[in-house]
Amino acid sequence: MKSVKYSKILDEFEISPYTMAIVGEKGNKDSPVYSRILEVESEFLVKMKPMMVMDRSCKYFGSSLKGRQEGTREITGISYKAPIAVDPLNEIYMFPTISPYKDTCAWISHSYILNYFSVEREKTEVLFTNHTSIILDISKGSFENQLNRTAQFRYILSNRVHQKGNRIKNSYY
Repeated sequence: MKSVKYSKILDEFEISPYTMAIVGEKGNKDSPVYSRILEVESEFLVKMKPMMVMDRSCKYFGSSLKGRQEGTREITGISYKAPIAVDPLNEIYMFPTISPYKDTCAWISHSYILNYFSVEREKTEVLFTNHTSIILDISKGSFENQLNRTAQFRYILSNRVHQKGNRIKNSYY
């Protein structure tokens, strides 16, 4: 783990509309994997694997990570490194950079990406809307693919929700 001093280390955490990224980091013998949480105005550690943070967050919003993954697969056919609608009502869409089952997986919020750049062959710098950035172990091409798949999923799901809402609204008149 980096030698960054964190003012806050939490035992548990749920994603909020202000969460920009969850990054898995190797810890110590007491807690072998931490999740570094990047929010719009803060950064802290959680003593949970990224996959556990995602599952807990999905459950908080009424499903589970597995349920959200199955929903993505049903809507888009994407089954590997599937983007997730953690909470579609608040437009919280996240995508994994590598297999979500790996402890070093990073989950990135689709809403906060301002830009991204290749910094090495298999590394990408992600610039967030608050002008902070992180460097991830993913090629620019793979990152761009995940970003585009999330945009496609978000568009399809949003249209379904709005079309259903319009059909219900129109049936009352």
